[in-house]
Amino acid sequence: MGFALFFLAEYANMILIAALTSIFFLGGWLPPVDAAPFNQIPGLFWMLGKMSFILFLFLWLRATFPRYRYDQLMRLGWKVFIPLTLVWVVVVAAWMQTPLWLW
Repeated sequence: MGFALFFLAEYANMILIAALTSIFFLGGWLPPVDAAPFNQIPGLFWMLGKMSFILFLFLWLRATFPRYRYDQLMRLGWKVFIPLTLVWVVVVAAWMQTPLWLW
């Protein structure tokens, strides 16, 4: 029973993240193009379709790549993602400080 609850909680978390991703980044219940055939479909179907797409990507990546051990995750975070994030912060800061006429 404990494993079943853990398994259900993991999938509930994936559904929640898919819903939040579709709302924050994909427009939520709005159609991708505001044209005649697309805006006739109710928003619930757009939301469920976008959530289904995100869930498909989650499940596909989860089944494709192997699981990392805890020490591998820590090494990946400290040696790859934190330096990459710091470089990206510097790049975005430099980009925001450039005058508009340069780009």
